[in-house]
Amino acid sequence: MEKEEWDNWTSPVEFLLLGLSNIPKPQVPLFLLSLMIYMVTVFCNIFIVVLVVVDRHLHTPMYVFLGNFSIVEICYTSTILPRLLVSFLTEDRNISAQGCMTQFFFFGCFAGTECYLLATMSYDRYLAICQPLLYASLMNWTLCLQLVAGSWLAGLLMSTIVTGIFSKLQFCGPNVIDHFFCDFAPLLELACSDTTVLSLVTFIICFLDVVFPFIVTLVFYICIIAVILRIPTTMGRQKAFSTCSSHLILVTVFYGTLIVVYMIPRTASLRQLNKVLSFFYTILTPIVNPLLYSLRNREVKRAFE
Repeated sequence: MEKEEWDNWTSPVEFLLLGLSNIPKPQVPLFLLSLMIYMVTVFCNIFIVVLVVVDRHLHTPMYVFLGNFSIVEICYTSTILPRLLVSFLTEDRNISAQGCMTQFFFFGCFAGTECYLLATMSYDRYLAICQPLLYASLMNWTLCLQLVAGSWLAGLLMSTIVTGIFSKLQFCGPNVIDHFFCDFAPLLELACSDTTVLSLVTFIICFLDVVFPFIVTLVFYICIIAVILRIPTTMGRQKAFSTCSSHLILVTVFYGTLIVVYMIPRTASLRQLNKVLSFFYTILTPIVNPLLYSLRNREVKRAFE
């Protein structure tokens, strides 16, 4: 479309989120399920944060990372679920253009931070298992706080860049977003201006914000598993594996669903499946973190008692 043609289009003041279903009636069962998930997620993650703060036995780098991860999970879920709950109960699926960009920004910020925190947690477990004698000197408080601050800054910076470019796009045609939140691909489908720069920048950002920390996490766990397999006794292998099993499950669930969601083509026949899988990694994954660390971790159980 020529510049003078799309200059006549006016970007919509608000968008319509289709949600998980196109059924135009209140979806009470989904509302109750999502509300329960949201309450459990927020309560359990707040519980983990409070426990890490008040119990001096948990004042270690591993639990500083875990506490920050729980904060990210609370913010991550709160970016999406409250608006989704309203749409389930009231049928109001409209979201303002500013609100959509705001949701997009915070979603990207917290998702990016989560990827880097998972990488730093894997590095912490690598040092604890592969370099146990040097752990205290290598993973000191200065490095710990730098890794936490770096994770938050990386997510904030990269989301700011992408959202800044995205907000300058011209949107035209139908203002219907075929998703339950303002995600990148559904929004990009509505843009009628040139998206070449945005696509290039987003590709670079996705590599730095998702692929790079995933590769780092994968490399550390390959090293961890190699060391564990060399331990001569079964009891020794079980003890070493127990120190990283919760985090490994968390990484598998998060990246497994994330990769599947963004690898599925957004064809008409697969869009509903894409939205269902997106529901899993944005809504259900945050509840996995506190359950894993409260049910499988001896230190957390001891602190609770």
